[in-house]
Amino acid sequence: MKTITDEVIKEHGLSAEEYRNIVKTLGRDPNLLELGIFSVMWSEHCSYKSSRVHLRNFPTKGPYVLQGPGENAGIVDIGGGLAVAFKMESHNHPSFIEPYQGAATGVGGILRDIFTMGARPIASLNSLRFGSPENPRTAYLLEGVVAGIAGYGNCIGVPTVGGEVYFNDSYNGNCLVNVMTAGLLRKDRIFRGTAKGAGNPVIYVGSRTGRDGIHGATMASDVFGEGGEERRPTVQVGDPFAEKLLLEACLELFKTDFVIGIQDMGAAGLTSSSVEMASRGNMGMEIDIDRVPRREEGMTAYEVMLSESQERMLMVVRKGAEEEVKKIFRKWDLEAEVIGRVVEGNSIRIFEGGATAAEIPVASLTDDAPVYNRPAKRPSSQDSINRLDLKSIPEPSDYNETLLRLMSSGNIASKEWIYRQYDHMVRTDTVVCPGSDAAVIRIKGTDKALALTVDCNSRYCYLDPFTGGAIAVAEAARNLVASGARPIAITDCLNFGNPEREEVMWQFAEAIMGIREACLTLGVPVIGGNVSFYNETSGVSIHPTPTIGMVGLVEDINCRATQWFENDGDLIALIGENSAGLGGSEYLKIVHGREAGLPSIDLRNEKRVQEACLKAVRECIIVSAHDASEGGLAVALAEACLNPKGDLGAEVKIDAGGLRADDLLFGEAQSRIVVSLKEKDLDRLKGVCASAGASVSVIGRVTGGELKINGLIKIPVSAVGKAWRGALRGILKK
Repeated sequence: MKTITDEVIKEHGLSAEEYRNIVKTLGRDPNLLELGIFSVMWSEHCSYKSSRVHLRNFPTKGPYVLQGPGENAGIVDIGGGLAVAFKMESHNHPSFIEPYQGAATGVGGILRDIFTMGARPIASLNSLRFGSPENPRTAYLLEGVVAGIAGYGNCIGVPTVGGEVYFNDSYNGNCLVNVMTAGLLRKDRIFRGTAKGAGNPVIYVGSRTGRDGIHGATMASDVFGEGGEERRPTVQVGDPFAEKLLLEACLELFKTDFVIGIQDMGAAGLTSSSVEMASRGNMGMEIDIDRVPRREEGMTAYEVMLSESQERMLMVVRKGAEEEVKKIFRKWDLEAEVIGRVVEGNSIRIFEGGATAAEIPVASLTDDAPVYNRPAKRPSSQDSINRLDLKSIPEPSDYNETLLRLMSSGNIASKEWIYRQYDHMVRTDTVVCPGSDAAVIRIKGTDKALALTVDCNSRYCYLDPFTGGAIAVAEAARNLVASGARPIAITDCLNFGNPEREEVMWQFAEAIMGIREACLTLGVPVIGGNVSFYNETSGVSIHPTPTIGMVGLVEDINCRATQWFENDGDLIALIGENSAGLGGSEYLKIVHGREAGLPSIDLRNEKRVQEACLKAVRECIIVSAHDASEGGLAVALAEACLNPKGDLGAEVKIDAGGLRADDLLFGEAQSRIVVSLKEKDLDRLKGVCASAGASVSVIGRVTGGELKINGLIKIPVSAVGKAWRGALRGILKK
C-alpha cells in the first residue's frame, strides 16, 4: 500500500488543510483508496467548493419548473402531460488534450444525464471556443472536436441541431467544449438519482470498467502548464454504439416499476454515482468491488472506484426485481451485476476480498465538503480596458470593405462546414436546422415545438462580467422569441479561470449577478448547469465565458420565424432603438485590433422588445426575424439576405439619430430585432409594438440583388455571401 506523503496528497489535488480535515472526519489517517475518493469528491469539478456560495443567487423556481438544480438534469413542464429535461456540461480540459475523444465523451456524458431522468434525448447543441485562427493548434483542435461531436452524436441517433463557435486569443491554451442536450418525457415518469430502502440492491449496468479516465475530475479541477500531453491517460474513451444500447435498455426499464433511483457514472465514476445517490436518499451504501465488471486484468479497488470509463449507470431497484432487470440489460448485450445494497447508517462502505477496503461518512463527501468564499477583487487593469475614446478610432474609408471583413471574421462567418458534419435531421423532427437564430424541434402528436439556443459573448464578459452575463441571457431569449418561442428556462456552463485568483472570482461573482438580474427581469429560471474553473494555461486565463443554454416553447408550429428574408418586396422594420454600441464590438476588434470599452443593456427595454416580437411572430404578422448581435445592424441585414434557398437583396435607410456611421452600422447596441413583413401587416405590427411599449420603425424593403444601406454600403449580396461562406475554410486552410 502506497504511503500517504505530502507529495501524494498534493498529487491528489488536496491542500494540507483539506487533508487535516479528512483525518479529523475519519478520526484516523485515510488509506489510499479513501484518499482517492475524497480527492475526486472534493475536487472543484464535483464539489463546487468555490462556486456554491455564488450559485445560490440564481432564481431556480418558475411556473414551468418540475426539477431544478441538484439532479442530473433540470425538467420543465410543456403541457399535455409532457416535460423536457435539459442540461449543459463542459469537457474543456479533455478536449484540449485529446480533441476527438474529449468532445465525443462530452456528448456521451450529457446524453446520459438526460436519459437517466427518464427522457429520450431529442436534440443536442454545442458551444465551442478556440484560440486565434493564426494559432497553429487552432485548426487541429477545431477539426478534432467537431469530428468527435459528429462521431458520437451521429452514431447514437440524436440530432445536433445548433450551437456557436468563437475564436479569441484567450483560448489559445485552453479551448472550451460545452455540450447541451434536451430530452422528452412524461411528467409523471421522472426518475431521479436517489438511493432509498435499506436492503434494496445496487446494480451496475452498461459497459465494463477499464483504466481510462482515472482522476479525470481532479484533472478538470487544475490548471495546465505548457503542453498537456502528459494528461492523455485521464481522457476517457467513448463508444456511441454501447451508449445507444444503454439508452434503449434504460428506456425499456423505465416502463416497469422496478427502479428506485438511477445515476449516470460521469465524473468520478462509481465513486460519485454511489455517494451522490446515498446522499440524496439520506442512506448508506455497501459496494463489493470484486463484483464490478472489468475489461482489464489486475485492477485495484482504487482504479475501479475512480475510473471514468464511459457508458455505465448505477441504479437502485426494488428487492426481488434483480433478475428481471438483468434480463432487460442482457437482452441489449450489456453488463448487469448486483454490486451492493442500500443500508442504514449514512456511510459508504467498500469491500474487497470480503474485507473492508474503505469506509467514509457520506455527508463528509457531499454536504460537508469544503465550501470556500474566496476573495474577489476588481483588477486595476479593468479601468484601462474600459476606456474607449472614439476620437482615437477613425471611421472606415470604405464601408463595403469593412462589411466584408466582418462577414469573414471567424466569429461571424458561416459555420456550415461544421454543422454539415452533424446529422441534424435524424428522427425527422428538426423543423429549423442549424444556421438560424435558434433550432426548432417539433413535438410529435402536438402542434407544439421546442426552440433551443446557446449563447455567450465572452468579450463582453471580459470587459464587464456583470453586463456580459446579463447580455448572454438576453440574447439567448431574443433568439428564441425571434423564432416564435417563449423562453421557459435556462441551463448554464460557467467557464472561468483559476478561482484562487481574486480577479477571476470577481469576474465569476459579477457574471452570476448579471445572469440573475436578467433571469429575474425576463422571468426565466435557472434549472441546472455546470461550473468549469481552472481554464488557464501558464497563468493566462480564458475570457470569462458563462454560456447560456435556453429552451423555449412554440405553441403553434405553424407560426414561427427564421432569420432570412423570404419575399422580394417585403418591408424591413426594426423593433428596438439604435444607440451607441462600439464598446466590445467585433468591428472594434477586427478593424481596429482593440478589445475595449463597455457593453450595455437596458433589461426592461429588452423585455418590451421581446414581448413585441414574440406576439408578432405568434400572430403570423412577421415573415422573418433576426436579432442584431455581433457585427451590428449591417451584419444582421447581410445575414438576413443570405437565405439558404436563394439570396435576396435589401435597400435600407436608417435614421442615425446622432450616431457615427460606423457605430450605427457596426455597433452592437442590444435589444434590436430586424424583421420583415408584408406591407398590409404594418399597422398590426405597429399596434403590437405599441401595446408592448417597444419602438418600431420601417427601415427598408427586400429588393434586388444588392445590399444598400444609407448610401454607405452598396455591394452585391453574392460578394457578401462569398466572403461569409468561405471564411472558415480559410481558417482551416482547406
